[in-house]
Amino acid sequence: MSFIAELWTFIRLRKKIWLLPIFVVLAFFGALIVLSQGSAVAPFIYTLF
Repeated sequence: MSFIAELWTFIRLRKKIWLLPIFVVLAFFGALIVLSQGSAVAPFIYTLF
């Protein structure tokens, strides 16, 4: 959680709000890949990429 707080502080102080959507999309895809490992949904996820 310290990393997220530090990242948010950096984004807010440096006025780099445009980076926020990039981080959100990367986190979403990372979570999707981690959660789909070994599940019945995995073949359908692979067809998206």
